[in-house]
Amino acid sequence: MSRRPRQNHSPAFKAKVVLPAVHGDKTVPEIAQQFEVHPKQMTEWRKQLPERAAEAFCAAPDAPAAVGVKPLHAKIG
Repeated sequence: MSRRPRQNHSPAFKAKVVLPAVHGDKTVPEIAQQFEVHPKQMTEWRKQLPERAAEAFCAAPDAPAAVGVKPLHAKIG
């Protein structure tokens, strides 16, 4: 029996999977089966959610700095 290759899930996918479990819409096993993720992995993501929730509201580290309005107005006249 061959093993499945390791998958790297995006943060958006993790949020999409974990949020229904947090809301209590369905049980963790039901959601895990729907998204083809192991229930233990979902439990880990669910534990990480409160710890990393503050990061969702922080500015991205590679986001450009705020651009001044005056130079833009000067360009368009």
